[in-house]
Amino acid sequence: MTQSTLNWGIIGTGAIARTFARGLAQTDAGQLVAVGSRSQASADAFAKEVDLKGGAYASYDALLADDAVDAVYIATPHPWHAQWTIRAAEAGRHVLCEKPAALNHAEAMAMVDAAHQHNVFLMEAFMYRCHPQTARLVELVRDGRIGELRMIQVSFGFGAGFNPDSRLFNRELGGGGIMDVGCYPVSLARLLAGAAVGAPFADPVDVVGSGLLAETGVDVAAAAVLRFDSGILAQVSTSTTVAQDNVARLYGSEGVIEVPNPWSADRNKGGRGVVRVQRKGEQQAQELVVETDRTAFALEAEVVARAVAAGQQQAESPAMSWADTLGNMATLDRWRAAVGVVYAGENQESLRGPLHGEPLRKPAQPTMRHGQLEGLAKPVSRMVMGVDNQATPQHGAVMFDAYYEAGGNTFDTAYIYGGGRFERHLGWWLKQRGVRDDVVLIVKGAHTPHCNPQAIPRQLEESLDRLQTDYADIYFMHRDNPDVPVGEFVDVLNEQQRAGRIGIFGGSNWTKERIDEANAYAASKGLSGFTVLSNNFSLARMVEPVWAGCVAASDPEYRAWLEANQMPVLAWSSQARGFFTERADLPADAQPDKSLVQSWYSEDNFQRRERAIELAKRKGVRPINIAAAYVLNQPFPTFPLIGPRTLEELRTSLPALEVELSETELAWLNLEEAGVGA
Repeated sequence: MTQSTLNWGIIGTGAIARTFARGLAQTDAGQLVAVGSRSQASADAFAKEVDLKGGAYASYDALLADDAVDAVYIATPHPWHAQWTIRAAEAGRHVLCEKPAALNHAEAMAMVDAAHQHNVFLMEAFMYRCHPQTARLVELVRDGRIGELRMIQVSFGFGAGFNPDSRLFNRELGGGGIMDVGCYPVSLARLLAGAAVGAPFADPVDVVGSGLLAETGVDVAAAAVLRFDSGILAQVSTSTTVAQDNVARLYGSEGVIEVPNPWSADRNKGGRGVVRVQRKGEQQAQELVVETDRTAFALEAEVVARAVAAGQQQAESPAMSWADTLGNMATLDRWRAAVGVVYAGENQESLRGPLHGEPLRKPAQPTMRHGQLEGLAKPVSRMVMGVDNQATPQHGAVMFDAYYEAGGNTFDTAYIYGGGRFERHLGWWLKQRGVRDDVVLIVKGAHTPHCNPQAIPRQLEESLDRLQTDYADIYFMHRDNPDVPVGEFVDVLNEQQRAGRIGIFGGSNWTKERIDEANAYAASKGLSGFTVLSNNFSLARMVEPVWAGCVAASDPEYRAWLEANQMPVLAWSSQARGFFTERADLPADAQPDKSLVQSWYSEDNFQRRERAIELAKRKGVRPINIAAAYVLNQPFPTFPLIGPRTLEELRTSLPALEVELSETELAWLNLEEAGVGA
């Protein structure tokens, strides 16, 4: 079966919803069985207009509860795309979501994650990508019809009268040209830049943009230059208050291609697509005609039906795959940042709740496992979320929500991370979500060159202010300073503990000798000592320090000390910063991440990597899971720190919690049975 007939529901009753309903009526690939609106009157009016018998609902949730619905078309304003895509996925419905997929990359990432987790199809509705004209254009570029593609010029703009109450100009509704129609030129430029190098799409390495803002804070005209790794340049422009030619032009070493109507946007009928090719030395352009008897909206419904029938969760190029959508959203984020457009919910003060529209959910059967640390009443996640790479408040919220809803409750921060902005991101999230009492908060301070007793209370006060709390559950000195008598550090840490500003404390990047010295001093004075450690600990040996002053605890002597003292280790770079993924497939001279080469590339580490790959195959997991399981299965308490930048990285890290390794397997992985030691 190459195409199934899907029963569709439409969420939203605006103009684009009506257009999709008309397109659906042109194809045998689907039929409309339900519509959902925010009012019964609106749903009934829509149903009457499109001749829908029954299935008119006064809420989106009611539509999703209708078992007759196989797939939904999300036609709400942009800010609600993520919520209703996620809710639809949770209800087991396939999703075609109107462009742009979301307000930003973080929201789109959550949508893709929901589709993946609930095993449903998801596609962003760039209808022109489903039109045969687009496929023909890609074919021409890929075949080198105009030689080497060097420059792309593409626009999409129209002239509407300024109306601050209109969706187009409303910041609360995701208005502005970049998001409404500028997403089209960006998506086409990325598609063609990819076709030129034989890829489904390409993401720009540079985005330089500018624009004009309305008094409402959204762009009314904007332009950008995208530079791709291949050297291709793309000029893209958009507008909502001035009409543009809306033409795509491709300039190659051997000619020019022009597409007069790249968006195939006729909302009522199919039509005649045209691609003009003017090659060097030829007096007349060749005009290639692409006919279709259905609108692009009908064609995209057919793409969905074929994919669902084939058991696919995402579309194939030139339609929008998940990675294509995420790349497009990331590019739009960069363009908006250059212009200065920020939407409600994207800054700390206006941070919204979880994207699914409900309070944070505690899982009945959490993926996460927990342990206990002496002196701390709360359980501690066996995998700790590192708070050091969440680029925006929204990115942080999406990552923190997913971690918390998987059962995670422990967050690792530091005074120096991002100049304080990462602590602020987490602080606003904790306040907005109201979960501070459930969370174990780790704060680090006193990093070199401010590793002295005076810096500890000053930096701690600032960190707590950023985090909007009055205490840290766990405090680590981020570095040691051997020039300072260790007793001075123990004294000031005890002062902070007595004041209730920190719970238990320890050292990050400390030697075992200095910890012994600190604890001997504490015992002699009747004070609290260091009860936790946060050094590098991983299956891969840290060849050279990742940063100055880093200390690893992975060697046999340190491991023996940890076992003898049962000292808990909150291990950073516990998975060797990606060494056990495909990132390390590249030889040293071709590896763009020079720090990966410096810190982890060595003959013995590659032997460990090969063994992790072999054991992963046997256990049915990823090599990265074996690397994390090596840390988790030590004969002393371990709590690996993970730093996922995407939800996919988070999801693929968690299976390590289920991997059990024997003493024999631990030794074999670390080459110790062969006497190769690190």
